[in-house]
Amino acid sequence: MGRRVVLGMLGLGAAGVAVGGDIQDKLDSVLASVSAKDPTGVTGLLPGGGGFRFYSVSNSIPHRAESDYRLTIGGLVDKPVSYRLSDLRALPQVRMVRDVQCVTGWRVPHTAFSGVRLSTLLDAAGVQSKGAAIRFTCFDGVYTESLTMEQARRPDMLVALTMNDKPVTDAHGGPVRLYAAPMYFYKSAKWLSGITVTKDVQPGYWEHYGYDVDGWVGKSNGRHDDPTS
Repeated sequence: MGRRVVLGMLGLGAAGVAVGGDIQDKLDSVLASVSAKDPTGVTGLLPGGGGFRFYSVSNSIPHRAESDYRLTIGGLVDKPVSYRLSDLRALPQVRMVRDVQCVTGWRVPHTAFSGVRLSTLLDAAGVQSKGAAIRFTCFDGVYTESLTMEQARRPDMLVALTMNDKPVTDAHGGPVRLYAAPMYFYKSAKWLSGITVTKDVQPGYWEHYGYDVDGWVGKSNGRHDDPTS
C-alpha cells in the first residue's frame, strides 16, 4: 500500500470516528476492501478499524437488507424455522464484553456483542436425539463453521445482532453473525444465514486449511494466548 493511500485512509478514519453513524459504516466497508489487499496489517491500526483486521474469503463484502435477511434453522430438528431480523430482535437479548482474539495474533480488548443465545434458538427448534453438532453457513456463499452440540449450548455462544452497541455492519459480518466468545475469531462466522443440526462435526472453511476444529483461545492452533473469557 502506498503512503498516499495510508494517509488518505487515516483521514477517513478520523472523520468516521468524529461523525459516526452511516459514515462509520461506509468506512468499515472501505477499510475491509483495502485490508483484503494489505499484507502489512497497517489498516488494522487505522482509527476506523478499531484494531480489527477485515477478512472475506470471497473477496467481497456481501450485503443483506433487513427486508431480505433470513436465518434458517434446520437439519435434525423437530421444528425447522426461518427468522427475520425483527424476529431475532424480539427474542431475549444477552450482552457480553470480551476480548476478541484472532488466531493470526491480533487482539481487540473489551468488545461488546449482543444477541440471542444460540441455545435459545436450538431449544425453540427442538434438537433431535441424533443431533450432535452444528454446521453454520453464510450468505457470502463460501464460509462455513461448526460446533459440537455441547459447545453450541454454552451460554457464551451468541447469534449476534450488535457489536459495541450498534448493529453489526456488513464489514463485520452483519446484519447477523455468530460470536463464539471463548474461541479464536475464525469460529465466529460472519454473514450468518444457516444453522443446521447434524450427526457429526463437519469442519469449516479454515479447518480445511489446517486450523483446529476446536478453536479454544490459548489451547489450540499451537498458540498460548490469554483466554478471552
